[in-house]
Amino acid sequence: MVTRRVPRLSEVAELIRPRLLPGDATDRRLARAATIGDLRDLARRTVPRAVFDYTDGAAGAEISLRRSREAFARVEFCPSVLRDVSVVDTSTTVLGRPATMPVALAPTGFTRLMHTDGERAVVRVAERVGIPYGLSTMGTTSVEDVAAAAPGARRWFQLYLWRDREASAGLVERARAAGYEALVLTVDTPVAGPRLRDVRNGFTIPPALSLRTMANAALHPRWWIDLLTTEPLEFASLNSWGGTVAELADRVFEPAATLTDLRALRQAWPGALVVKGVQTPEDARAVVDEGADAVVVSNHGGRQLDRAPTPLEQLPGVVAAVAGRAEVYLDGGVLDGADVVAAVAAGARTVLVGRAYLYGLMAGGERGVQRAVDILGAEVARTLQLLGVPSVAELTPDRVRLRP
Repeated sequence: MVTRRVPRLSEVAELIRPRLLPGDATDRRLARAATIGDLRDLARRTVPRAVFDYTDGAAGAEISLRRSREAFARVEFCPSVLRDVSVVDTSTTVLGRPATMPVALAPTGFTRLMHTDGERAVVRVAERVGIPYGLSTMGTTSVEDVAAAAPGARRWFQLYLWRDREASAGLVERARAAGYEALVLTVDTPVAGPRLRDVRNGFTIPPALSLRTMANAALHPRWWIDLLTTEPLEFASLNSWGGTVAELADRVFEPAATLTDLRALRQAWPGALVVKGVQTPEDARAVVDEGADAVVVSNHGGRQLDRAPTPLEQLPGVVAAVAGRAEVYLDGGVLDGADVVAAVAAGARTVLVGRAYLYGLMAGGERGVQRAVDILGAEVARTLQLLGVPSVAELTPDRVRLRP
């Protein structure tokens, strides 16, 4: 038999612990986000569907994107016990300079579409945290304005080779003059990938006010007010454009680019040169032979060739092919600090994240980006502790394996 009693008021009072959340509505929402997935859910509710889908989506049937996430889901860690992990060191070096963790904020196009602060918000977070940030050729804030927003940040400039080679060369010179430490050449975009969510949403740059978008605007009035009452949304490196992303890429990008172009760029650029979009060991070896200081194993987040190789699965082969002559990075599907640790253990010097911080940007501007980076940093540290590894520098391939 269970004997029941009336609890004393003091006993009940001890159990009442209201959670004190920040007074600002945005801060309250962000404080409740415990994972990047939570930020994604917030972002979905905050911005119009076409904007969310542009960020969240991928090419074709989105098979490459799913495979990237599935590869990280197949990671199995091999922990050690009885190790002193009371303090762990998440720092590393990237291109010979320190970074507080093995994460860089990847270049993303049309960033002010997600929030009017756009690239300025992202680079300020990178500066505070002490990690690199890449500005995209397709960015919506100029090379110079990003530099002014965060003078102490580690700034990389991402370059697409254009049909107009003089215009490409002009961008490279502006990045050099503005003090960007690295040039990131993206090589997996001879033409645009088939972004079917954008097609179905009628998504254009800038957004067009159709019947569909006006109906959606009623659900997201704050986003539209911000869009219409701040500086016009336009490309910082291009003339205005009123078509789809794919039409723009097909008109501007150079499908005839070859290793000769990489060789010429290496001769023209005095800083570090990173080649992004490498998917095979053979291509990694070739670009390093031409002077690349680092390669990014990447399928463009699944946004170009659907059914492309999965970066995490390709990583060990690329690391072996490069053989220490250049640094190897990874991007695609990284949405958790454990993903970061797995990639570094498998041979990556650092990982680039795009969607992860864009979800934060959509959910809460600069504060949302900061929340995303804080989440990743905390997850990296805790994963190291649970692995029994006191520092990023001590991560080795025997710490991870991919289950069948």
